[in-house]
Amino acid sequence: MRNVIALDVGGTGMKAALVGADGTLLHEARRPTGRERGPEAVIETVLGFAAELHALGRERFGAPADAAGVAVPGIVDEASGTAVYAANLGWRDVPMRALLSERLGGVPVALGHDVRAGGLAEGRLGAGKGVGRFLFVPLGTGIAGAIGSGGRIEAGAHGSAGEIGHIVVRPGGRECGCGQRGCLETLASAAAVGRDWAAASGDPQAGAADAAKAVESGDARARAVWQTAVDALADGLVTGLTLLDPETLIIGGGLAEAGDTLFVPLREAVRRRVTFQPLPSIVPAALGDAAGCLGAGLLAWDLLSTEVTA
Repeated sequence: MRNVIALDVGGTGMKAALVGADGTLLHEARRPTGRERGPEAVIETVLGFAAELHALGRERFGAPADAAGVAVPGIVDEASGTAVYAANLGWRDVPMRALLSERLGGVPVALGHDVRAGGLAEGRLGAGKGVGRFLFVPLGTGIAGAIGSGGRIEAGAHGSAGEIGHIVVRPGGRECGCGQRGCLETLASAAAVGRDWAAASGDPQAGAADAAKAVESGDARARAVWQTAVDALADGLVTGLTLLDPETLIIGGGLAEAGDTLFVPLREAVRRRVTFQPLPSIVPAALGDAAGCLGAGLLAWDLLSTEVTA
């Protein structure tokens, strides 16, 4: 059976799969990224993980993978196959495509951005399937976006389209890792909600999921933390929809797992803010944390399709 290798590299964990031509996950595996060991060790872990899947595919299906796709965080130069910079992994200017192709014996490799890869999967296989234009926004450790249209994701002129998490929604607010203050992700990411709820509750171990449970139980402190995040998120999303005019907003990531606890107030907050803008549908992502890995597989299949066409 023909298959490709797919890798989704995160700040704390990596997801990998062998993906069939129809998007079926033929085999899945996970392991820690191990970023505390340094960027060189992380790179070697990525290469080694891919090599294991390459061998597994040969053993299980009688032939090695036709291609590989890898999705990584940070700034990505997809054209050159370079992982330019990732603050959470500590690497700079990693020629990931070349390194991975060499480790896999010359297999063609596609390199992509993790959120754009997730958006690609949601657009073709998930909540964006059949939608003309959408904005995919996962709410995790940070916030980024992917702009989808016609089964494709827009990378932008410099490969950084969709960085909605760095729209300033509260000027002069919290300092962000990007150097600005008051960025959306400092207020509405899962990490930000978890941090704020830990402070409000006095429990340093509390996270965003705990905040959602406390909201559902009627805790006034949790509701205040949650509403602050929802209002900031609505402000950022309205800026995004004003600029991009999407038909649908797809919200994913850890915070979206709160379901109606997030979506009911968020839809209302966005509705109150729009004036002339058409109100888009606001829906949860459908693929969960498999989106990035599936997207990496789609990048690999697209690469093969492009090579055949060329």
